[in-house]
Amino acid sequence: MSVNAFVNGLDLYKSDENFKIWRVETPDRKGELLFTFDCKKVFNFFHDYPEKLTDEEIAIFEKEYPELAALKQPRKAR
Repeated sequence: MSVNAFVNGLDLYKSDENFKIWRVETPDRKGELLFTFDCKKVFNFFHDYPEKLTDEEIAIFEKEYPELAALKQPRKAR
């Protein structure tokens, strides 16, 4: 079951109520993928992942959004 909330001026949702990651809604801006763990510090997937996340946050992200995490993995040589 998904969850929606409005916290600290952020329009947030979780695709699963058990997830630790909140996605930040930005309908007026195309191509942004923003998320937060604590509803305070917001990360931009394309600019911040994985460099600005802790090891624990990376593990959570990889568990909850494995397809997105795979986008930032180095490609293997063919």
